[in-house]
Amino acid sequence: MIARSKGFTLVEILIVVVILGILAAIVIPQFTNASETAKGSSLTSVLQTIRSQLELYQIQHNGNYPTLANLQTGDPDSWTNLTSATDVDGNAGTDFGPYLQQSPSNPFTNRVNVAADNSADWEYTEATGRMRAVLSADKISELGMSSSDVLAAP
Repeated sequence: MIARSKGFTLVEILIVVVILGILAAIVIPQFTNASETAKGSSLTSVLQTIRSQLELYQIQHNGNYPTLANLQTGDPDSWTNLTSATDVDGNAGTDFGPYLQQSPSNPFTNRVNVAADNSADWEYTEATGRMRAVLSADKISELGMSSSDVLAAP
């Protein structure tokens, strides 16, 4: 009688490794798409928050939106009209605000820069209080977001 040793053969181990590799190749792209979808949802949520707070600011400040100069410093202390208390004229004071706890960052860039055109992470129109995110054209088509929410980067 021949004694048979217990264990897996090299062929059996290779088959298991190949199957695991195939499964990983199928699953990993799913996680990538889920991550991008989550960022898109986060962006929509951030935009809704910013827009509602801009409207509240406008109501409490005699129909005026925050000035672009007070939003575009580009550092974590930017967005001063919305992240600190102001008076009715929009100057530092104690009458209203703060409207946001911190400067909102674009989920795709993690930056807070704002400009009047598509040269920053956020695009803001002071006269109308319109705020849009700036993303690459590829990212916009991938997410299927509307032009009311996003603007293509140059």
